[in-house]
Amino acid sequence: MTPIILASTSRYRAELLARLGLDFETINPGVDETGYRASNGRELASALAHAKAIALADSNPGRIVIGSDQVAVCDGRFLGKPGSTEAAVEQLLFQRGKTTLFETAVCVLDASGSSNLECVTTLVQWLDSSQISDDLISNYVRREQPMDCAGAAKSEGLGVALISQMRSDDPTALIGLPLIALTGLLRKAGIEPLSKP
Repeated sequence: MTPIILASTSRYRAELLARLGLDFETINPGVDETGYRASNGRELASALAHAKAIALADSNPGRIVIGSDQVAVCDGRFLGKPGSTEAAVEQLLFQRGKTTLFETAVCVLDASGSSNLECVTTLVQWLDSSQISDDLISNYVRREQPMDCAGAAKSEGLGVALISQMRSDDPTALIGLPLIALTGLLRKAGIEPLSKP
């Protein structure tokens, strides 16, 4: 049995965690995200990341559980995973020429049940309509299929061509799991990624 659980079904988060070379298992935390409310994206992402970690704690005693969540907010509007081509296009048209705040939280529950959490903010400035037409946005959605990405932002792929500027303390945060923050939290939980032979 691996000591680490990633409380997520996101392939993006699993791919990012795999970069650390640690053995882990992914388990769906079964958290209903629709029941959570918050005044801002940071608060909501943090609450959801914590809820996902806690959801698996009782059934996995003595293991380290990682929960993570991302919330996108543009002009006061919370943008979730679009789920459909039409919704992805609509979200991107709404964000065009604006700045979106992506709040990516990660919570690590250690083997004793104590938790530590960090939230990383990424500011994304989108190109405006003089640079990116409706047709180009539709073409991006058709090619990248970003229906499972908050705000339809898939910066690790072709989505970068829609962005004029991106600012973050952690380049992996926008993809879904801030690895710089996570390695610090894992160290607090007794896991040193660099010690594995």
